[in-house]
Amino acid sequence: MKIIHTINELRQCVQQKRKQNVRIGLVPTMGALHAGHGSLIKAAVKECDYVIVTIFVNPTQFGPGEDFEKYPRTLQSDAAFCQQLGADIIFAPSAEEMYPVEQLTWVNVEKLTSGLCGVSRPGHFRGVTTVCTKLFNIARADIAYFGQKDAQQAIVIQRMVRDLNMTLEICVCPIIREEDGLAMSSRNKYLSPDERKRAICLHEALSYCRTQITGGQTRTELLIEGMKQIPLSNQGEIDYVSIVDPQTLDPLEKIETQALVLLAVYIGKTRLIDNLLIDLNTL
Repeated sequence: MKIIHTINELRQCVQQKRKQNVRIGLVPTMGALHAGHGSLIKAAVKECDYVIVTIFVNPTQFGPGEDFEKYPRTLQSDAAFCQQLGADIIFAPSAEEMYPVEQLTWVNVEKLTSGLCGVSRPGHFRGVTTVCTKLFNIARADIAYFGQKDAQQAIVIQRMVRDLNMTLEICVCPIIREEDGLAMSSRNKYLSPDERKRAICLHEALSYCRTQITGGQTRTELLIEGMKQIPLSNQGEIDYVSIVDPQTLDPLEKIETQALVLLAVYIGKTRLIDNLLIDLNTL
């Protein structure tokens, strides 16, 4: 496995592989890799001939006062993790490599980014879609892998690829959880032992929602009100709790067939997100 840091070197590697007519998989990450990322890498290794993992803490998706400076950077252990899982290349550029001059061109997906995380993190998705477009252009992958935990991000990326006629497939892999149900996240490292215990409230709120829906409750106002009580009783500060259409992200008043249940909660100073896909036909 190679670790490379420049766009030109990655392009040279990709060009060589393209001549061999291989299937290229791309796993974009910000590092601090865990089993959730591992599931994406495993899927890529299974389905592709050549797997590129990108490790880049992208400054343009962080807003003022967010955790860009303290975001965990663990390239050495990440590299060992990727090698163990069978990745072929780690692309770990610097910010100067990805943004050598003032960025004047941005990719912006409208409507899908206006709610949910887009409210409390203005500009976040513009940074995500722009850096993903850069990575897609550089890596020329056939398929890119994202996690369902970042559900809004995955939906936004899928729509961007569709709208711009990009020639790659987006694969969204299931959420990987700790034994107690907490969704795996690089930001879980910020939690103190007490906060870690309380963080399970996100999963508990989603489990409550599923149970209520299974019991026949489909009015989202009542579901949301009940869900909110669980983080609040665990000293969590709610950013949002929402039930939306899984394609448009429009809020639903009643669940007719499918729904996406999402929440963002501050546990201490750490903002955590989680979600649940609902399909009444399969409950």
